[in-house]
Amino acid sequence: MIEVFTDGACLGNPGKGGWAARIKHHEQSQWREICGSEKITTNNRMELTAAIKAIENIEKTSENILIVIRSDSQYLVKGMNSWIVDWQKRGWRTAAKKPVQNVDLWKQLLQLSLNLNPKPQFLWVKGHEGNIENEKVDQMAKKAAQHA
Repeated sequence: MIEVFTDGACLGNPGKGGWAARIKHHEQSQWREICGSEKITTNNRMELTAAIKAIENIEKTSENILIVIRSDSQYLVKGMNSWIVDWQKRGWRTAAKKPVQNVDLWKQLLQLSLNLNPKPQFLWVKGHEGNIENEKVDQMAKKAAQHA
């Protein structure tokens, strides 16, 4: 298993944004950290970007290994676990018939996920509740946003 924690942050919404991920292969003892930023973005875009960048940074030799992505973003987790199926059926429209926001990133994340076998699992973790890895990616994303 490959365990991933992701987070996004935004100073203002929209505003300076940062994303971060910590990645650990079950056979390794240390976490690999990645992060980045954008000058003008939204928090939700940073949450999605963190997951995208994490999957992109996992070695191609990791095929047939389950990737578990943990996030405190219900937008990301619910989006990937349930909403995205209905959005596709409705031509990337919400139940209210409005265009899905951040559709470019949703499509990219979906394609990356479909290219993996098995598909990654997206699990929600309650933020700011003492989960060490979640707290670390939160700090990393905030710091990245400050440096945007």
